[in-house]
Amino acid sequence: MNSTTVTLFSLLLGAAITLGASAVKADLRVMSCEPQWAALAREIGGERIKVESATTARQDVHYIQARPSLIAKLRRADLLVCSGAELEIAWLPVLLRQASNGKVQPGAPGHLDVSQHVPMLGASKRIDRAEGDIHPYGNPHTQTDPRNVSRVAAALAERLQQLDPAGADYYRARHEDFSERWTKALERWERSAVALRGTQIITHHLAWVYMASWLGLEVVNHLEAKPGIPPTAAHLAKLLHSLDRHDVRAIVRATYQSERPSKWLSERSGIPAIVVPHCVGSTEGATDLFAMFDDMLSRLLEAAKS
Repeated sequence: MNSTTVTLFSLLLGAAITLGASAVKADLRVMSCEPQWAALAREIGGERIKVESATTARQDVHYIQARPSLIAKLRRADLLVCSGAELEIAWLPVLLRQASNGKVQPGAPGHLDVSQHVPMLGASKRIDRAEGDIHPYGNPHTQTDPRNVSRVAAALAERLQQLDPAGADYYRARHEDFSERWTKALERWERSAVALRGTQIITHHLAWVYMASWLGLEVVNHLEAKPGIPPTAAHLAKLLHSLDRHDVRAIVRATYQSERPSKWLSERSGIPAIVVPHCVGSTEGATDLFAMFDDMLSRLLEAAKS
């Protein structure tokens, strides 16, 4: 066998290996609007998908620019997973329009709106932007209740099977494995969270209603007088004077929110101001979905002891 024949044989063998590998891996492209859904997609999709998130854990998802890089990513996507309920209203419609990708438009199989698969809290018939960041279809921050994550996992597994029928058994098996691990973790979290029932907290933004509902926390007020409008000195002073009527144990904010209002109130009241993970990557401990809720409970329980 001469060198030319050997080279040709090597090329053909390499091509066969490449084709065989591509038959195993679908390389379905998934884009999420928020990091928690990217993390969940990796849990269910494994090696058959490629996942990217439009936002990072340190960004306020309400205010994102529709950058050309995001348009390019969405143009290539097979599946888009977003929180919905108008959380991304300021930038997602622009991305969808500019990307011109029919596969991920609302109503298409490649568009998964999380708000359509979980029970929504806080829906309002009153739409008045003067009242701040109002979401008429319900509060979109659904990921802070692990029971919602379970519901979205089921919807996501079904959608991946629909988009990639050849990998249906693979997605089904990974979803079953995730569900088993998640159920055990949920039981552990709820056992440790019994001590939090009835605990009063103040939050920076109206973003923790699902966490509060799950854990039985009482949110007595918010640092923002109106959702999405930065806290004012007058409102903070009013909050400070009202604390005598409550037994608040923590002032809760997300990583991307300014620490100044919560620090101001904490220094004057003695109530600990804490950062609670709102998504994967939002604290050092929230390295994945499981660790996110471990860290959430650890921080809340520590504050409740004070």
